[in-house]
Amino acid sequence: MLTLWYDRPADGPEEHEAWERLALPIGNGRLGAMVFGRVGHERLALNESTLWTGGPGSAETGGEYRGGDWPVPRPGALAEARRRVAADGRLEPRDAAGLLGNPAAGDGHVPGFGAYQPLGDLLLTVDVPGEVTGYRRALDLATAIATVEYTADGVRFTREHFASNPAGVVVVRLAADRPGRIGLTVRTSRPATARGGRLTFSGSLDDNGLVYECQVQVLAVRGRRSDLDDAVEVRGADAVTLVLSAGTDYGPVHPGYRGSDPHDEVTERVGRASASGYEDLRVEHVADHRRLFGRVRLDLGGAGAASLPADRAVAAYGAGGPGDRALEELLFAYGRYLLIASSREDSPLPANLQGIWNDSTTPPWNCDWHTNVNVQMNYWPAEVTALPECAEPLVRFVEALRAPGRRTARAMFGASGWVVHQNTNPFGFTGVHDWPTSFWFPEAAAWLTQHVYEHHLFGVDDDFLRERAYPLLRETADFWLDTLTERDGRLLVSPSHSPEHGPFTAGAAASQQIVWDLLANTVEAADLLGLDPGYRTLRTLGGLDEGLRVGAHGQLQEWYDDLDDPRDTHRHVSHLFALYPGRRIRPCTPLGEAARVALEWRGDDGPGWSRAWKACLWARLLDGDRAHRLLAGHLREATLPNLLSTHPPFQIDGNFGATAGVAEMLLQSHCGVIDVLPALPSAWPHGSFDGLRARGGHTVGATWRDGTLTEARVDSGRGGEVRVRNVAFLGGCRVEARGGPSPSARCDDDTVVFEASAGGAYAIVPV
Repeated sequence: MLTLWYDRPADGPEEHEAWERLALPIGNGRLGAMVFGRVGHERLALNESTLWTGGPGSAETGGEYRGGDWPVPRPGALAEARRRVAADGRLEPRDAAGLLGNPAAGDGHVPGFGAYQPLGDLLLTVDVPGEVTGYRRALDLATAIATVEYTADGVRFTREHFASNPAGVVVVRLAADRPGRIGLTVRTSRPATARGGRLTFSGSLDDNGLVYECQVQVLAVRGRRSDLDDAVEVRGADAVTLVLSAGTDYGPVHPGYRGSDPHDEVTERVGRASASGYEDLRVEHVADHRRLFGRVRLDLGGAGAASLPADRAVAAYGAGGPGDRALEELLFAYGRYLLIASSREDSPLPANLQGIWNDSTTPPWNCDWHTNVNVQMNYWPAEVTALPECAEPLVRFVEALRAPGRRTARAMFGASGWVVHQNTNPFGFTGVHDWPTSFWFPEAAAWLTQHVYEHHLFGVDDDFLRERAYPLLRETADFWLDTLTERDGRLLVSPSHSPEHGPFTAGAAASQQIVWDLLANTVEAADLLGLDPGYRTLRTLGGLDEGLRVGAHGQLQEWYDDLDDPRDTHRHVSHLFALYPGRRIRPCTPLGEAARVALEWRGDDGPGWSRAWKACLWARLLDGDRAHRLLAGHLREATLPNLLSTHPPFQIDGNFGATAGVAEMLLQSHCGVIDVLPALPSAWPHGSFDGLRARGGHTVGATWRDGTLTEARVDSGRGGEVRVRNVAFLGGCRVEARGGPSPSARCDDDTVVFEASAGGAYAIVPV
């Protein structure tokens, strides 16, 4: 059963620790809440995803928000950086920041960048008639409902909490198995007014004047409901339902980033949901969540595990057996749950460094979008684990960055196209700050567009490719056609910085690989659409250094010159982009072996997100046991008791990366063939999965026993030639159509090839 459960509330020596380590997240893609499960004094920590300081109107900018662009033109700054790199072979990060960083900063902070803000707390003072026994709180991932249960004075009390996407509300239900036993007082941590059982607080942020509003309707089944000055009180009720919604006047349109006042929309959502009634809201919510979550099923052998509270299961991990497998299944499912909860089709913003959950006015790294791996990792599981709708907020976000990114490209580079650097916010921040090791990353736009193109490769949506993906690829490529430099007859990125690591140089491996990936995807997309990518694009791709050099130790070099140190265990592995998430390096090739050496050097330690990336990389090298070792290390050393991933502190990309890593062990499709069980670890000798997606519009399942595939399953959305690979096919196989005539098939070594019908379902059985 995919449930996190506990036998005690989320309490700790201080509130933030309880929030980070023990509380349980619910969300609908815009509204988020962390549920503590306390008996007499409950707290729900609330978030609304657009509640940000900074941007236009920020008091820090004096009314002149520039989105990270230089305050005044700096002619010659970029040319001077390139000259020094060419003359000396390198430029130290502090010197690079002095030349190219935003002089408005000085400590990595640019006035007006802003930070994600907590909305406030929903506070419940609950009547508890006696000593509490039989306590249990839980989060059911299959229904996205968090529950609290306990017994007092012979009465069984229950609470349910969920965040409904269709209704746009957070719902809390308190009930008991005897009538008239529910009594509570409902307050909020911000000053509120009460009228007709509805609490309302509203205001504007001091920094930028962003308007916000939150409303909570209290609905009682029998009993007495009373409005107090700043609270609503209920006594003697059979059940009580709380319906909450919130919004801001943020709008995702450059340059103003403001929309309409949230009052009318919030009022309408709370009113409509309240009129629906609890049961209808619950049924609608569960159906909506299961439509997404229920697409994938994974069995790694955890069915026989003892049911332990999640914190004890994490502490016990590593003993082997069903308990370990059950926790791995739960971690995989949790990543999908968190993506559904933090990023839906109608989300105004993509999931940030903490998804949509944050309890601090000064959160780590502003709770922003780091574009040198972190926001990308948030969406690694979206396509392969059958949640393509959840990637839509990222696609829209990237599209919205183009307008301010054009301004930055012109101002800083004198180039066409668009650009964004290392960090961004909801207000089109495409320029730079000046933290020496992490301010410069113009390759970010190219990496982000990879997600947009992958969205097409998995879904095979020609309209999406023509109308959205290709124009974005084309404009992103235009920037690089204008800005590449030449060395040794090859085109290089200069200045170039391997993310957060080492000196500024020309032609760092990550820079070259990402730009090559962009140009190759642009040419491929043009070919799919029957368009001419243009001579200049083809010529640039042909002359571009690919960033794939093998150094003196047999390692894939991180820089153009061989500067690598075998003792370097830096958390970033950006020079292996071409292995994952790129698709240029293949296993069992000289470049694959060089990548293996580089990955060995980096080791298995690091923050949760780093371990997750390494698991994906080892899976691409077909080393399932090493990938599993990274997953196990993530669970042992980088997973909190509530299963959230930690850097430290809590950083949600590790959860998403771990889910992607599990999927990558079970299914790969980046080489033009559906690889089933390409990196199956020995720790998973028996198991099955269904619902994972392969590029080309296919949905895939598999069953294995004693480490050997017994059946592969393919549902083909588009039809056409299907190629499925597994070593079990070396002895031959048969392809059976489910519900129709079986196609003829041929086996090419370990690969079976057959022609699928659109919508056809097939079982492939080794013989």
